[in-house]
Amino acid sequence: MRTLHHVSRRTFTKLAGASGLCYAFPSSFAQSATRTAPLFDGKTLNGWIQIENNATSLSTGQIKDQAAFVQRIASGQDSVSEYLRSQMQDSVKSQLAGFSPDRADAKQVLSALMKELNRIISGPSMYDQARFSGVQLRPETEQLLRQNPSGVQLVQLNKLLLEDVYAAELTPAAATGWILKDGAMASTGSGRGVIYTANDYGRFRLTFTMRHVSGSPDHQACVLIFCTRPKPGEKPLDALGGIQFQVPNGGHWDYRPGKNNGGGAEFTTIVKPQFDPHEWSRVEILADASTGTARMAVAQPVGSKAVEVLDFKDPTAGQSGPIALQMHNAGLFDEYKDISIAVNPAVDQLVTVS
Repeated sequence: MRTLHHVSRRTFTKLAGASGLCYAFPSSFAQSATRTAPLFDGKTLNGWIQIENNATSLSTGQIKDQAAFVQRIASGQDSVSEYLRSQMQDSVKSQLAGFSPDRADAKQVLSALMKELNRIISGPSMYDQARFSGVQLRPETEQLLRQNPSGVQLVQLNKLLLEDVYAAELTPAAATGWILKDGAMASTGSGRGVIYTANDYGRFRLTFTMRHVSGSPDHQACVLIFCTRPKPGEKPLDALGGIQFQVPNGGHWDYRPGKNNGGGAEFTTIVKPQFDPHEWSRVEILADASTGTARMAVAQPVGSKAVEVLDFKDPTAGQSGPIALQMHNAGLFDEYKDISIAVNPAVDQLVTVS
């Protein structure tokens, strides 16, 4: 397939549509142009996979009563609390003595405790019939227990077991991070995690309409490319180890193992448009894994001419993988619709800026 690198504005015919600007290729391109296919039809989440970090880890935000929770872990006489103390490092146990939410180091103590508990639930199964005697298990916990799970599902089971044991001290995390809402794919604010495509993509043009509804704490909506697909039973990398484009205003992050930073010269901010993230925007991302390049353009309002916002280039980052929408943290509500993709696009340029 021949790639067209230089295309004049007159090459395209603009067609106004409800979802934004569409582009009709002239007849000379008709046979070579790749068709755009929907990734989300507004009716089902088929073709997408959810991974919520809170399905496999506890967070301090789940604690209803900090003093009661720490006291029970530190000195509770129930068999599960005793088991947890037997598995904890002495340095962490010593920090729990005399805990009070008013202590200057309370935040650090809670963080160390949750880190230690998440280490424990990532290990072997916590379940023992005698140890959990008298504990009222939720139906979803019992169902998963009967499956004798392994890998990431075992971690999920251990986490559910702890939520059941400490039902008075912990708020159970929501099970679903993304739902259908008025024809849009909407985050529920349940916790950090992603929803990603069932298929992998290397060279593509991704287009979608989005808006950031609200956040507490707040953060821009995020799209991830060049992601690493988790193997069956494997705990996924945070943010799938991908490259993050924040929409619509062009923030960014590099989640690759060994990176986890805002990036450097590989990200170039073309303009700082100051779009209102709460209004609907039409976004185009043109990416090529073979060169490790990606460009993003945004139109606001939908139907207007887009402007290029962000450019990324790092040949070592490019890899074929899933595309993901990220809920950066609990309390975020974002909506996406009219998500489409063109694989191996014939025109190697951002088309919405013309």
